[in-house]
Amino acid sequence: MLTTLSPSAGTAASGTEFTIPDGVCGAEQVFSPSEGRAAPAVSDRVNILGVGATPQDLNTAVATLERWRAERRQEYVCVVSVHGLVMAQRDPTIRHALNHCGMATEDGMPLVWWSRLAGFSQARRVCGSHLLDAACAHGVPRGFRHYFYGATPKVVERLIDRLQKRHPGVCVTGYRSPPFRPLTPAEDAAEIAAINAAEPDFVWVGLGMPKQEKWMVEHLGKIDATALIGVGAAFDFHAGTKPRAPVWMQHAGLEWLFRLLTEPRRFAHRYLIDNLLFIGHMLQQVTRLRK
Repeated sequence: MLTTLSPSAGTAASGTEFTIPDGVCGAEQVFSPSEGRAAPAVSDRVNILGVGATPQDLNTAVATLERWRAERRQEYVCVVSVHGLVMAQRDPTIRHALNHCGMATEDGMPLVWWSRLAGFSQARRVCGSHLLDAACAHGVPRGFRHYFYGATPKVVERLIDRLQKRHPGVCVTGYRSPPFRPLTPAEDAAEIAAINAAEPDFVWVGLGMPKQEKWMVEHLGKIDATALIGVGAAFDFHAGTKPRAPVWMQHAGLEWLFRLLTEPRRFAHRYLIDNLLFIGHMLQQVTRLRK
């Protein structure tokens, strides 16, 4: 049985230190500026293999982004999957990034099931593609300004075109497709300047795990935006360059199997090995063998 703790210090802002004991820590009532009232769910951190995930639904996640914008906050958002949790076990940099973000949504039904077992019935899967779509829809009448960073120009242009058709009036202030290599300091400074010149509210980062998490940590505070949001393959999904699993597979926690079948060479290690490692780590935590 997972240990549940009473709320203590509140959800940490991006870049601040917090400790995650077994079970749950921290609490923050999510506020929706547009409605002037508290959202229905409480956003807490649940310890899943030493990573503080945020059990919530999609509407609460979008309301949090809106509140940050009203408060002129600067945060970054991680979309946490089983793959990310396993990477965090062997890479302290990734573990640090996931534990210091303003919001760590649960992208994967195993994380959602874990949270529900810990007592958070409001937990829902909030993947990057759904968060992007919902934020664009919610932001049209509110003037949200979006910027896209990552992928190839062809993918990003298709992504923007399809989002504008799906959500008429959505405000896209620009995009950058960085080269697939480390940037020089001068190149990075130019990228930052270009993004800041566009004055976005939200910078959607599609560099893939773990590159995007490291990029967001490095650029928090340098980019003048409400939130840097790492959404990985969401760029390809919305651009239509990669297929999504059927909805029933997503709800059943089988999207990994769909992606494995469509791209076996790329995902064999991630989904066959990492899934087994996740189960092993999970059993260790449940039986209190992990420190």
